[in-house]
Amino acid sequence: MLTDTLIKLFKRDLNQLIEELKLYKNESNLWKVNGSISNSAGTLCLHLIGNLNHFMGSVFGDTGYVRQRELEFTLKDVPKSELIKQVEDTIVVVETTLKNLTDEDLQKEYKRREFEATMTTEYFLVHLSMHLAYHLGQINYHRRLLD
Repeated sequence: MLTDTLIKLFKRDLNQLIEELKLYKNESNLWKVNGSISNSAGTLCLHLIGNLNHFMGSVFGDTGYVRQRELEFTLKDVPKSELIKQVEDTIVVVETTLKNLTDEDLQKEYKRREFEATMTTEYFLVHLSMHLAYHLGQINYHRRLLD
């Protein structure tokens, strides 16, 4: 079933996110921006945590999580240990949600915004996985460039 594959991919990439955070030699560099690099690794991490807890947790898992998207881009200097803890907690939310989805759930129509085309839940979950991978790559590049 697709959910088994998605669990493996999300866990792989979220664990890699933790490793990327740990690889920063200077913790303050998590929050560094430079020139056209306007989002720090810390900001991208908070965005991924918020995104996955909102969609996987609240929308599909009914966790009651309330997203504060603006804080994902304005909070600064969150300690590395706290970011790692939040990513670890997110892994649990993602895995629990995906384990509870049925094949029927995956084929349901999902519409994120009023004027956006509908898609299946399955399609949107794959999109979320790709969104994570995209920002994980940015974090890796940020670390190698600015740390």
